[in-house]
Amino acid sequence: MDYDYSKLRGRVVEKFGTYSAFADALQTHKSQVSAKLNGKIDITKDDIENWSRTLQIDREDYGTFYFTPKV
Repeated sequence: MDYDYSKLRGRVVEKFGTYSAFADALQTHKSQVSAKLNGKIDITKDDIENWSRTLQIDREDYGTFYFTPKV
């Protein structure tokens, strides 16, 4: 199933301004973040925990940010 990460993308821009700055905060490459947000690589459980901590996303909001189906 493909997921809609538009809300997640918005939070990245809101908190960090760019995907590069977000990737730097995660100590990873921008290409990894981009591939995950574009559905080319799955976002893992560890990613969800790390990204949410970095983006200040509460656990009860995970569904909205990570599991909204694409229509």
